[in-house]
Amino acid sequence: MKHFWLILFLILFVTCEDKDTNDKTPVEQDVMLETLVTDLTNPWGLAFLTDGSLLITERPGKILHYDNGTVEIVVGVPDIIAVGQGGMLDIAAHPNFADNKLIYFTASVGSSSAFSTALFKGKFENNQLQDVKKLFQTDIKNNEDKHFGSRIVFDKDGFIFVSFGERGNSNSAQDLSNHNGTIIRLTDTGEVPQDNPFVSNTNAKPEIWSYGHRNVQGLALHPITGELWSHEHGPKGGDEINIIKKGANYGWPLATFGVDYDGSIISTDTTIAGAEDPVYYWVPSIAPCGMNFYNSDIIPQWKGSLFLGALAGKHLNRITIEDQKVVGEERLFTGMARFRQVIQGPDGYLYFITENPGNLYRVRPSN
Repeated sequence: MKHFWLILFLILFVTCEDKDTNDKTPVEQDVMLETLVTDLTNPWGLAFLTDGSLLITERPGKILHYDNGTVEIVVGVPDIIAVGQGGMLDIAAHPNFADNKLIYFTASVGSSSAFSTALFKGKFENNQLQDVKKLFQTDIKNNEDKHFGSRIVFDKDGFIFVSFGERGNSNSAQDLSNHNGTIIRLTDTGEVPQDNPFVSNTNAKPEIWSYGHRNVQGLALHPITGELWSHEHGPKGGDEINIIKKGANYGWPLATFGVDYDGSIISTDTTIAGAEDPVYYWVPSIAPCGMNFYNSDIIPQWKGSLFLGALAGKHLNRITIEDQKVVGEERLFTGMARFRQVIQGPDGYLYFITENPGNLYRVRPSN
């Protein structure tokens, strides 16, 4: 009987994997995990609406609307190219969604031989998308099926930040004349803000805010400072967390903590003059995906934490930050699935999506 209660205890509560012993032990004894939706197909992005319902993207090309236990397919989604790592990607609601009903999403589009990542906006009402417009598309189109990015964040002034991968062309991330390996900044109508860092540089794309990225699949606005935080995939090792600065170079592929997949050296430098160093990195890689700050009192022991998913690591990562430095890392739900995105709900609960299995989960207090 004692063993039965021990097993039940471990199932009900969050577990983490100790890096040294690999023993699984309960770390949070006052939260519960609930499964809200099952059988999702490669879920990728999450966006809460003002009524508390939730939009979910599926990479093959669908947007789903989850509302109080019911899932419906959103009508009016444009055609996309779903190949490799590409397809329907991130989604975000306009800060004034309650008034304008606008949502924004990214997807790979084009032809089967030439495609790239694009940003769309549309009006969402009654499970339908109307007046869908493509606001932006990266300029280099090819048939590489990897490193599309992509995450969307609105800042406190209503500007949009969107991340793009370098599509497997490492050196292009250092070339300001293309959008590969960049984070861009636009107005909510898709125009270039005149205070963007490279507007006056005729050899640079005016949309670019930062560059030298490999494949940013996590963007989050710090709830207190307003800073834009990101994470990106390294190659074999060298996944990074960065604080994004205007006009800054983040070093890829000139500086990295990783090596190529065959073990060959990409760069002997982990830091270079003129480029920003990561605030945190992983060796070996965990393959981070999705990221958001938790800033609610509902789960007080998690307030201020940075949460991100791990694909290869198959866990939910809780990062503790003090003075822009990572001072702690906790790996939750280890081995459960590939974690794609994590987000705080308007109810103060934590929500995340996984693939293999493709599910939507909610973490709430147990009391």
